[in-house]
Order: sequence, then structure tokens, then C-alpha cells
Amino acid sequence: MADDSRNIRQGVINRQGAIESYAAIGDSFTEGVGDPGPNGTFVGWADRFAVILADQLLDPETAQDGTAAAHGHFRYANLAVRGRLLDQIVEEQVPRAKELAPDLVSFCAGGNDIIRPGTDPDDVAERFERAVAELTRSVGTVLVTTGFDTRGVPVLRHLRGKIATYTAHVRSIADRYDCPVLDLWSLRSVQDRRAWDGDRLHLSPEGHTRVALRAAQVLGLEVPADPDQVWPPQVHRRTLEVRRDDIHWAREYLVPWIGRRLRGESSGDHVEAKRPDLLPL
Repeated sequence: MADDSRNIRQGVINRQGAIESYAAIGDSFTEGVGDPGPNGTFVGWADRFAVILADQLLDPETAQDGTAAAHGHFRYANLAVRGRLLDQIVEEQVPRAKELAPDLVSFCAGGNDIIRPGTDPDDVAERFERAVAELTRSVGTVLVTTGFDTRGVPVLRHLRGKIATYTAHVRSIADRYDCPVLDLWSLRSVQDRRAWDGDRLHLSPEGHTRVALRAAQVLGLEVPADPDQVWPPQVHRRTLEVRRDDIHWAREYLVPWIGRRLRGESSGDHVEAKRPDLLPL
């Protein structure tokens, strides 16, 4: 699949002027799970991406004082909540994003639907497209994201074909609605296990950082580091060590995850959006 950041004809910022407001909608990926912040909150790729966007508005006269004014009038909202399915995101977050009407919305949804047994990626994509059509009529630009290549992810590797089908749909939808694409499938650096949290379902802080950098590249921005920078060599792990880690992971993460599914529970029950309003950083 094509990598939009490698062949940008003209960045969104160059086409439409500086982005002064950004809202992120989605699930745990966009909420930032796996990238812990202060007081039990999460940071995540969208927060890190927002900082890069805000840096584009730096006022030379105030950039040295370290105050919020240094970022000009940039405002950011993050409506994402872990565990949310596509229809929940459409019902709960899309109307709020339309109400906020920011210059940019990032829309990542459908992943939790795709990993559920029996779901049809074609059906999920149809519902995703209806939401994209609704958003593009109300906000400046909609940045959509594809799925990750899960070839090396335990449990999810057997869903690779299903995720690839959905990813192809997302790219086709982006073409129809002229949306920039954050292509996570082609981001090879996140195929390294160090890009993932201990639960193997969410990105680590470094993984989130690399996604934020790629998102900025997609919009034609200069970035301080290459998101596909090669990871440093790591010590070879013995088979026994790997097996011990697998057992620990199954006990600490897989079994509880299966339990929640069987009980009809979600990790996002009773969780609210961390930044429901467009506010300065």
C-alpha cells in the first residue's frame, strides 16, 4: 500500500492555511492507552501530534517565554474513549466533533469491531464511510487512519487478512472524500515489539511518538525525527525467556480481556473523554 507521507503533492496546511484547531475522535489508540501521563491519564499519538501542529503557530515574539501564548491561538480536543466500537464513536463523538467544527479532525474507528468474531469488514467500512461523509460536510479536513499490519502481533496475526480488507476500504473512502490518510499499515517501525505496550494491543510511548511524527508528515509538516528510524539492536532473547513472557502476558492481559468480552464489559465503561472541548495546550 502507498505511503502518503512519501509522495505528498501538497500538504493540507499549504492548501488551506495554518491549522488552528484539531479534534481527535476514536478509541483507545487515539485516547493514548499505553503512553501513560500524569495522574493516571494517557498522552498518546494525538496529544503529541497536537503539539507538533501547535508548534507551526509559534509566535516568534513569545516563543521563548514558555507560555501558552507561544502557541498562538491553537486549540485541541480529544474525544476518544477506550473500548468504543464504531457505532458508539459515531453516536457519541461525531456530533461533538461537528459541533466543535475544528480545522482538522482525525478519525480512527472500526478496529474494535474488526477484531470481534463474526464481524464483516465490508459492513464496518460502509458504516465508516457514512460517518466520513457526515464529517467532511461539517469540518475543515478529516484525517483517516488505516489498521496496523499485525503479522507479528500474537492473537491478532490471524486477523491480518480481515484488517487488510478494512484498510483497503479506508483508503478507497479517503480517495472518494479527498481525505489525507495516516497509513499505519506501511509504518514499518511499529512492527518492532518495542513499539508496543506490555499488553501487546496498544502502542508504547515510543510507538505513539512515531505515529505522531508520521501524521505530521502526512500533512506536509517538517518533523524533528524520522518515524521509520531503525531501532537500535537488541539482545537476542532465549526461547525460555520468550515463553515466560508469553505466559505472563496471557495471565495479565489476555485472560482479563477475554473475561470482559464474555461479560459484555468494556475497558471504557464509565470513562469519559479527556479533552471534550477545544482548549489551548
